[in-house]
Amino acid sequence: MEFEAVIGLEIHVQLLTKSKAFSSDSADFGAMPNTNVSVISLGHPGTLPKHNKKAIEQAVKMGLALGCNIRKVNHYSRKNYFYADLPKGYQITQFDTPICNGGVVTVKPSNGGKKEIRLTRIHMEEDTGKSMHDQDMYDSLIDYNRAGTPLIEVVTEPDIRTGEEAYAFVSEIRRLVRYLDICDGNMEEGSLRCDANVSIRPKGSPTFGTKVEVKNMNSISNVKRAIDHEIQRQTELVLKGEKVEGETRGFNAVQGTTFSMRKKEMVNDYRYFPEPDLPPMIVTEEYLKAVQLNMPELPETLYNRFTADYQLSAYDAGVLTDDRDTALYFEKLAGISKNYKAAANWVNVHIKGYLNENGLDIQQFPLGPEAIHELIQVIEAGVLSSSAAAQKLFPAMIENPQVAVNTLIDKLNLAQNNDDGFIEALADEIIAKFPDKVAEFRNGKTGLLGMFVGEVMKASKGKAEPKKTNEIILKKLNGN
Repeated sequence: MEFEAVIGLEIHVQLLTKSKAFSSDSADFGAMPNTNVSVISLGHPGTLPKHNKKAIEQAVKMGLALGCNIRKVNHYSRKNYFYADLPKGYQITQFDTPICNGGVVTVKPSNGGKKEIRLTRIHMEEDTGKSMHDQDMYDSLIDYNRAGTPLIEVVTEPDIRTGEEAYAFVSEIRRLVRYLDICDGNMEEGSLRCDANVSIRPKGSPTFGTKVEVKNMNSISNVKRAIDHEIQRQTELVLKGEKVEGETRGFNAVQGTTFSMRKKEMVNDYRYFPEPDLPPMIVTEEYLKAVQLNMPELPETLYNRFTADYQLSAYDAGVLTDDRDTALYFEKLAGISKNYKAAANWVNVHIKGYLNENGLDIQQFPLGPEAIHELIQVIEAGVLSSSAAAQKLFPAMIENPQVAVNTLIDKLNLAQNNDDGFIEALADEIIAKFPDKVAEFRNGKTGLLGMFVGEVMKASKGKAEPKKTNEIILKKLNGN
């Protein structure tokens, strides 16, 4: 029997606000444990929560970006359960009135094509504290700094069928929240977290199988690994005639396996009821229009412009738009350099390579688009070769960002020599050195032209201008 997986994702996005969701406590990451807390976030009797306007704005931005319907009248509920990292004994969340409904995310899995993943809802809530199990030999410790931090939870329909599609979906959500500047998308630090609901069923069956929720996936690659393992585990159970238990499972990244944590809770276990201390939150049409005006251009808009206006390949445009700051850097470069392909190559290959090697982002790159434009110009003018520019001039520019490009070329003696006499003398020398290769070339082995050009370039220490060198050698080999 052939099975298919049915997968839905729940992605918690920690919002970039200065204060927490319902109190004025700092939401900064990295403070000493239990210092960003107050009587409100700790749930002391008699304390009252308040709405965080910035968190609401960021939730609305996410909904607009994903084509959701934005709810006008929003209520909050209390989700009741006892766990050590929940100081109030309940979590303030949106239960039956999520701020966003519907919407869709278009993903491009690596196996090609496109797929639309429908969204069920996006709702607002507060985060819990953080349990730490590796700080003490005998006890688990709790840091309440994170308790009360504003979250949105993005919930998909069960439209995902493979770990690869889930990988593409989480990647797209992370890219989008970074474009919107509402979350840094750092899964390792927990600012973006993903839970996966996984079941299997016979292919073509309309009936869902028993759902298993998988948690503790701290990277996008681990989301794929955990889902792939869980599909395999459930398939093996069914083929052996055993039952898949509805439960919550964790993911062991070292072993690449999931493990049972607890039986799956039902919705009524949480005893949801309306939050009595928060008034309804109203979203007006005027407010929506104001938020819409402040929305940045989204990745798809930039991608379409890069492929249409700049005639870039789908690959180049995809790499450039993976990060908003990189896309904006390229767009500034394209505004002054009309060689769009060369501009894309320098950003995607050389600049990104330097940033990756040094663990930097493009905002920390010392050279502005104007400097890269000058670099492209000297290559186009034949002043120096592409290899000399990449291997020698580019590193020198990074080390000396205030020095003019032409000054560095003179200082490093990189300028090419396109003098006919200089190149012809070297060509004659190389041709005389390899008479057997000359004979092979004249007998039809024309691929040897590259060898002769390479030898001339080596003899000139990279000084011979490649195009003219190619022309001169070809003439001499053909007896002209």
